Amino acid sequence: QLQLVESGGGLVQPGGSLRISCAASGSTLDYYAIGWFRQAPGKEREGVSCISIRGGSTNYADSVKGRFTISRDNAKSTVYLQMNSLKPEDTAVYYCAAVPVSPDYNLVAHPLWDWTVMDYWGKGTLVTVSS
Repeated sequence: QLQLVESGGGLVQPGGSLRISCAASGSTLDYYAIGWFRQAPGKEREGVSCISIRGGSTNYADSVKGRFTISRDNAKSTVYLQMNSLKPEDTAVYYCAAVPVSPDYNLVAHPLWDWTVMDYWGKGTLVTVSS
């Protein structure tokens, strides 16, 4: 059973940077596409970024494009989200999630924005952007 644990959240000033991580255990990440989602108080969960099995394909929500970078290291069973130029509206609990896909799954044509299709979830890490 795949287990995911997020870490690296915290308080950061507007314009600052933060890197959050998603560590997997219980199974190899080699068969899973990974998505980062976030949920702010009173708002619905939304997809932020996703990455293919080998990391060759990524996608980003318009709200974070150009500021966030997703990456993965399958040897370390870890996925990262580098967040730069943070804004107060980025404040949320950030979750990583995994879903098994074929190696040729096209993330560009079919990004993982629908959180209901994801099979495995971490418990989240809180990111607060405030001065």
